[in-house]
Amino acid sequence: QVQLVESGGGLVQAGGSLRLSCAASGISFSINAMGWYRQAPGKQREWAATITRSGNTNYADSVKGRFTISRDNAKNTVFLQMNSLKPEDTAVYYCNIQRSLDRTNYWGQGTQVTVSS
Repeated sequence: QVQLVESGGGLVQAGGSLRLSCAASGISFSINAMGWYRQAPGKQREWAATITRSGNTNYADSVKGRFTISRDNAKNTVFLQMNSLKPEDTAVYYCNIQRSLDRTNYWGQGTQVTVSS
């Protein structure tokens, strides 16, 4: 059974930093992309960043230049370093992995990030 467990969320002041981690277990397949999404109160879930197996990264405009995504393929873990946080970054952050074979997506349970002004 595939499980994704996020950690590293919390409360931080504007301008501060947090590092999110997501460890995937029960993986018996090749993982293609790994990514982070977020959902603010009253809003739809939105994509934040993605990293491919080869290390290519893409970011939403709203986080570009402030967030950095990375992954450890050997440990099936993805990270999100978040710097210069803003109150509008407040959301539940979800990690996502995509199976290479058929692009099936798996999700974590989410971790809360709250940025105070």
